[in-house]
Amino acid sequence: MREEIELTKRLGFNSIRIHQKVEDPRYLYWCDRLGLTVWAEAAAAYEFSPRAIELYASEWLRIVRSQQSHPSIIVWVPFNESWGIQHVSHDPAQAAYSRSLADLTRALDPSRPVVANDGWEHTGSDLVTIHDYEGNGDVLRDRYGSAESIQALLAGIGPHGRRMVASNSVQVNPPIMLTEFGGVRYETGQAQAGGWGYSSAATADKFEQQLRAVVGAIHSSPHVVGFCYTQLTDTEQEVNGLCDANRVPKLPEETIRAIMEGAELRSPIPTSTTSTLPKLPGQKGPMS
Repeated sequence: MREEIELTKRLGFNSIRIHQKVEDPRYLYWCDRLGLTVWAEAAAAYEFSPRAIELYASEWLRIVRSQQSHPSIIVWVPFNESWGIQHVSHDPAQAAYSRSLADLTRALDPSRPVVANDGWEHTGSDLVTIHDYEGNGDVLRDRYGSAESIQALLAGIGPHGRRMVASNSVQVNPPIMLTEFGGVRYETGQAQAGGWGYSSAATADKFEQQLRAVVGAIHSSPHVVGFCYTQLTDTEQEVNGLCDANRVPKLPEETIRAIMEGAELRSPIPTSTTSTLPKLPGQKGPMS
C-alpha cells in the first residue's frame, strides 16, 4: 500500500479517488503520513428501495464516523453516476434521498465538502463534478474553454447524455472539476481479450500524444479547477491505466508527471517541491 501511494505521488498526483469501495484504514494511514489526499466513497446499492435506503444510509454514516479522523480525506462522495438512484433527475423521492444523505454527511462533518452524486445529476453538491471521456483534445478545449460553454453544459445535457444538475439546490458558481476523464487504452504486453478503454493508442508514442492532448486541454481551461484521471493502473478488463496491473508505468515516470502537472504550461519548478506548492491561478490539481 505504501509503495502504491509513493508511486501515485511520483506520477504527479496530489489526490486519489478510489472508486466504489471503502478504503482500508492502513491505506488511509499511509496517505495521512505521506501526504496524499483522498476522496472517500462506498459501493453503490443495486436499486432504489426502502430497504436499500435503510441499509445504505446507516452504513454510510458508519463509514463517515469511522474515517473522519483521517486528515487525508478531503471530500465525501456518497453516490456515483446515479447508481442506486437511477431516476434521481425526475423522481422526487430519489432526489430527496440524495440531498438528505449529503446533508446528513455535512451534519456529521461540516469541515469537508460533499459531492451528492459524482459525475452528473447533482442534487446538492458542494462541487460540480463531471465525468467526460472525450478523447479529442480540441473538443475538450471547446467544451471547457469558456464560461459560456460551461454554463451551457451545466444547464443542459452532459457528455454522457445525462443532465449535469438534477435540481436547483447546487450553489451558484460552484467549483467545476472533471472527476473522471482520460481512460486511454494502451496495452504494453499481449493484448487482453475483452480489454477496453474509452479511447485507444497502439504505441507508446501515440499513448503519450493522447495523454498530452486530453490532459493539456483541461490544464488550458481557466474554469476547471482540478481533474481526476482514469486510471492509475490496469485492472481486469480495464486496460486504460497509466501503469499495468503490476504497477509498472507505461511511460517514464517523469513524462507522466510532467503531463499531469502541466509542466509545459508554466515555469519549471523543482520536482521535489511540486506537490507542496500553493496552487497557482490556472494550475490544476491532478488526481488519479
